[in-house]
Amino acid sequence: MPKSKRDRPVTLSKTKKKGREHKECIVNGIREAVEKFTSVYVFSFENMRNLKFKEFRQQFRHNGKFFLGSNKVMQVAIGRSASDEIRPGIYKVSKLLHGDAGLLVTDMPKEEVESLFNAYEDADFSRTGSTAVETVELKEGPLEQFTHDMEPLLRKQGMPVRLNKGTIELISDFVVCEEGKPLSPESSRILRLLGMKLATFKLSLVCRWSPSGLELYREGLDLSDVETS
Repeated sequence: MPKSKRDRPVTLSKTKKKGREHKECIVNGIREAVEKFTSVYVFSFENMRNLKFKEFRQQFRHNGKFFLGSNKVMQVAIGRSASDEIRPGIYKVSKLLHGDAGLLVTDMPKEEVESLFNAYEDADFSRTGSTAVETVELKEGPLEQFTHDMEPLLRKQGMPVRLNKGTIELISDFVVCEEGKPLSPESSRILRLLGMKLATFKLSLVCRWSPSGLELYREGLDLSDVETS
C-alpha cells in the first residue's frame, strides 16, 4: 500500500529555514514598499474574510501594497525604535501594530484612503467560536421557513422540533445563541440556516505615517503616548 504524502517526515531544520525565509521575505517586502510609496497606514480588522479582503485590496492594486502577518515581524521591518527605524519617525507606527492589524503602504491621496476604509463594511455569517453580538431566540410554534425534509437536520443541531402535518414546529422556545458568548458549531449552523448574518467584516484606520509626521485616527490615542511607549 503506497505511503501517504502526509506521513513523510520533515526535518525540523528544514521547517525552521522555511519559516525564517518567509519572515525575511515579508521584512524585505515592507522595506521596499516603504521606500517606494509615500504613506504608511496601520489598520485593524474585525471578522476577517479573505475573499472579501482580496476584493477590497484590488482598489489599491496600482498604487499600494497590503501586509498581514506577525505584528512582531512587521515591527522589525519598519523599526521598533529611533535607532533602527527605516525612515525618520516611522518607528512610532510599530507601537500601534498589535492585535488584529495590518499595514497599507500607498501613494493614494489620504482623503481617498480614508473614504474607502470608512465606507467599507460587509455582513457575513458568524463562525464557530466567534462571540455572539446579540441573543437570538426562537419561539415555540411553526417554522415555516424550513421544508419538512429539514426536520432531521434541525434536530441534529439540538433544536426541539417535530413534524406536524408536514410543517416543522418548535415544541418549546429555543435559544440559538446568547450575546457575549462564543458560538457553538450547532449555533453557527442554525444561524446560517436562518439566513442571519451577525458578523461584520470591518476595516478601521489606526494611524498614518508620512514624511511630514504621524497622524492618529483611533479615538483615545495620543501622540505623546506613542512617543513615550
